[in-house]
Amino acid sequence: MAEVKKAMISPSILAADFAKLGEDVADVCGCGIDYLHIDVMDGMFVPNISFGAGVMKSLNSYTTVPYDVHLMIEDPDRYIENFVTDNTEFITVHYEACSDLKKTLAHIHSLGVKAGVSVKPKTAPEVLDEYLDDIDLILVMSVEPGFGGQKFMPDSLDKIRYYSALKDEKGYSYVIEIDGGVGEANADIVREAGTELIVAGSAVFGAKYRAAAIRAIKGGI
Repeated sequence: MAEVKKAMISPSILAADFAKLGEDVADVCGCGIDYLHIDVMDGMFVPNISFGAGVMKSLNSYTTVPYDVHLMIEDPDRYIENFVTDNTEFITVHYEACSDLKKTLAHIHSLGVKAGVSVKPKTAPEVLDEYLDDIDLILVMSVEPGFGGQKFMPDSLDKIRYYSALKDEKGYSYVIEIDGGVGEANADIVREAGTELIVAGSAVFGAKYRAAAIRAIKGGI
């Protein structure tokens, strides 16, 4: 029997109940999650607005896992420092939103945080090739960024395989993450493609049995 590939999970708080956000976060932290995904949208880079650093920081006393911050905003350097806390492990910016990606990555690292880069579905994976030595996490969008609950785009698996093959071939240390439309039904193919960290929103926060959903998405761990 072939070994089941496993992955970590980072539930997106966009799918939580904001009337009891702290309670929801504490609950999923007790169900075996690895990170808490913080989706920040500015209404400019994407056609929606979510929340700012204040909401994230209000969760400091509720979370027992690190923050995985995803900045879907124009000119992210303006706000990076606002999202640095003792709980912040990754701050991810969009390739498409940065005028000087190398400078932005250096900015994130200078604050003692790991730097991630996300690419939209229509962006070719090769655009990150020259930056891979400086990237700690690659976030492949499997939906168009800006809204939760969208349908998974299977073409995103080709990007996952591309970055996974490069990592194996050249020994890069980045974590490969996917975000958008992933749940129990398709988590297996996502992990098999080489995904190491799965963002899930409604598949976790909307599940009747959250711990079971988390185990299934992660591959039984």
